[in-house]
Amino acid sequence: MRGGGLLVAGTTSDAGKSVVTAGICRWLVRRGVKVAPFKAQNMSLNSFVTREGAEIGRAQAMQAQAARVEPTALMNPVLLKPGSDRSSQVVLMGKPVGEMSARGYHGGRQEALLGTVTDCLEELRSTYDAVICEGAGSPAEINLRRTDIVNMGIARAARFPVLVVGDIDRGGVFASFFGTTALLSAEDQSLVAGYLVNKFRGDVSLLEPGLDMLYGLTGRRTYGVLPYAHGLGIDEEDGLRVSLRGAVRESVVAPPHGEDVLRVAVCAVPLMSNFTDVDALAAEPGVVVRFVDRAEELADADLVIVPGTRGTVKALAWLRERGLAEALVRRAEEGRPVLGICGGFQVLGERIEDEVESRAGVVEGLGVLPVRVRFERAKTLARPVGSALGEVVEGYEIHHGVADVRGGEPFLDGCRVGAVWGTHWHGSLESDAFRRRFLVEVARAAGRRFVPAPDTSFGVLREEQLDRLGDLVEEHADTDALWGLIEGGAPGGVPFVPPGAPPLGAGGPESRGAAPDPAPQSPEGLEIAGSAGSRGQGLEDAGSAEATPQGLENPGSAASRSEGLEVSRPETQGEAPRPQGPDGADVHVDEEAL
Repeated sequence: MRGGGLLVAGTTSDAGKSVVTAGICRWLVRRGVKVAPFKAQNMSLNSFVTREGAEIGRAQAMQAQAARVEPTALMNPVLLKPGSDRSSQVVLMGKPVGEMSARGYHGGRQEALLGTVTDCLEELRSTYDAVICEGAGSPAEINLRRTDIVNMGIARAARFPVLVVGDIDRGGVFASFFGTTALLSAEDQSLVAGYLVNKFRGDVSLLEPGLDMLYGLTGRRTYGVLPYAHGLGIDEEDGLRVSLRGAVRESVVAPPHGEDVLRVAVCAVPLMSNFTDVDALAAEPGVVVRFVDRAEELADADLVIVPGTRGTVKALAWLRERGLAEALVRRAEEGRPVLGICGGFQVLGERIEDEVESRAGVVEGLGVLPVRVRFERAKTLARPVGSALGEVVEGYEIHHGVADVRGGEPFLDGCRVGAVWGTHWHGSLESDAFRRRFLVEVARAAGRRFVPAPDTSFGVLREEQLDRLGDLVEEHADTDALWGLIEGGAPGGVPFVPPGAPPLGAGGPESRGAAPDPAPQSPEGLEIAGSAGSRGQGLEDAGSAEATPQGLENPGSAASRSEGLEVSRPETQGEAPRPQGPDGADVHVDEEAL
């Protein structure tokens, strides 16, 4: 028996799709439904490693926790990790397969992945009672609809009803709901069941006349109005738009346990990855976490963290340009605490040899740790367990750099010299006992009378947070009607809202050789582009005749259809242009990566 499902779309990026999906998963599992999250394609530098060694979006791992199931690659088959504003690494079924331009990806590669994502969705539906899918950005990106595999493309393939979420705190939510619907084709509109208002402040009765008018305009109801709730920006995908002080617990409700607070400054390096590493610090009473981009802001910090990044050499240059590199070296000489995580660990070393990520060759590091790093084409994806400071530590690794540690005290897989620590392990600070011991060390080195609370449990706080998401859905949404959608599909007879998707030849993008019917996008509007880069296993050169990833059938062929799923390929508008790198040159291919 195949489970039902729902697609949670949004009028914009950061409308609340991730947290609403998690809230629905938590509400369902509490009522005894076996549920799984799913996001066909994700663009994020916030990723996680599953127990089978697959890299997926951290948001999907959080949603799996909300559903009380183990995260797997099936839940996020395609992950795009930007390497610049024009380049992304493509991670397919948890493994990196190449670097690609937007033109190359949307020009054929993305469509070729539709069979893979529908297969994953079908496998989840055969195992779970319900699958709650998260869309990306907006479903009404008319310039990208032809190759869509994450919004209306997956909804149409699975015949899933679509719930559109809008962030009323931004304003313009009625126009966003109406405009999103009106820019979809008639077939796509038939799957849009209705709307969910997110982040509402005030008296709901004042909103109700607008909801009635929206129903009159679209024939679609609003399934709930979720109130604004502080501290729910967990495991976000799109960057630092949340205050990490409030990501797990508001600092105002957690006074210091000792006499002093502990101030943590996180260097906001370019292409920052897994900034969630500091969430556990922000959860500690008396720990104040902030992001900085000026050397002066390090002066009063008790601990400075150099976080992970998808561009280690670029981050190193940025630190030098802003005077932060000099400030970090001075801190190390003065015995003031610094922690480098993953890419941050690499920049603290003596030398970086990179012919893979930046292709910059040999670059001198900051030289505060006796480490030399060599980038390799193979990516390390692991879930290590070890010990440090006398405590058990768990973490996860996502990196191309291999560290040759030549001195210092052992610290996880890295080292420590004085008050400077470095490791490739993400998530280590979520180990409660280790985090407390580490903060004691930091406070001692910083001369602070800070005492970590003896009972802070990051895991318990995260569960409380997920329960709050479930409460929001259960208390402020029409859950009976939502379950009706999940179990029974989109309601019949919803009206068409004109004008619909722009027709061919109407002066829209289709008339200029783009797409007749709308696709995914980056959450922040970033192009998925590529520099001259390697082609990974499963991705053909965008300019070649062999446009389908290795091992994947053409999505229009019978072989690519999952049982019970429709897989349609809209009519193309001519040959896809060859992808280009940032300098306009064709993207080159490393045949050895195949």
